[in-house]
Amino acid sequence: MQDNSSGPLSIRAAYHRALIWLRARSGWSLAQLSEKTRYDTSYLHRLEKGGRLGSLEAACALDAVYGTGEMLADLWRLAKREANANRFAGFGEVEAEATCIHEFSVGTVPGLLQTPEYARALMSMERPASDEALDLHVKGRMARQERLSGSNALYYRALLDESVIRRPVADPQIWADQLERLVQATQERNVAVQIVPFDAGPHPLLEGSVRILWLPSGRMVAYVESSWSGQVITETEEVEQLRLSYDLLRDSALSTADSLALLRSTLEDHTSCPTPLET
Repeated sequence: MQDNSSGPLSIRAAYHRALIWLRARSGWSLAQLSEKTRYDTSYLHRLEKGGRLGSLEAACALDAVYGTGEMLADLWRLAKREANANRFAGFGEVEAEATCIHEFSVGTVPGLLQTPEYARALMSMERPASDEALDLHVKGRMARQERLSGSNALYYRALLDESVIRRPVADPQIWADQLERLVQATQERNVAVQIVPFDAGPHPLLEGSVRILWLPSGRMVAYVESSWSGQVITETEEVEQLRLSYDLLRDSALSTADSLALLRSTLEDHTSCPTPLET
């Protein structure tokens, strides 16, 4: 298995190459391998092409038919460990390259739509090492927003759980400015913002935020994030499942026009409320 690539070979790539080499050596067709392993030909094809890592059980089954001991199973375990260790690696590059991003956010305004002050208020809760470190984090987040403008602006759709606009930060002016930014964003040509109302009920994406990114090659990847962790998803079937869940959720969201109306009324209600008198 000669490596003709210019970059370092990942363990996952080595696993897929091993699958291709072993079947070529055996002389079996995918149909014959399917009969021997009881796995569908399309599944085995995606394993070889790198569309998915597959399961440990599949790796063990392939070890059995190829007579390779536990070689493939060991490669699978190492590839899985590599993926977990590098779950954040490369996401910034993927986001910078993407031509289209669909995002669902629960709890907070997405980073691409945050004002500097709102971003600072959120980051301050994470207890940064210093004011200088906080400034750098805020500047970095604002720099990401440059993708929303210019000649190569990406198309961005944000589904916001209603909790996002019902949970203000402590400073009333910062929250008013952030709501104003959301109102402005809904009117930008390459940005669509829709609110998922509470009465949409529970749904598969409710436990965390999700981003689905389209790359210039046409390939899709996803990024799922909770309060304490995040992971880049490259498995074709997993990304497709997330995309389907996103599309179904969009059907439950308010239209862009109704979402704009709700954002405007939320802003009006907030700014019309008198500031509590200090005691």
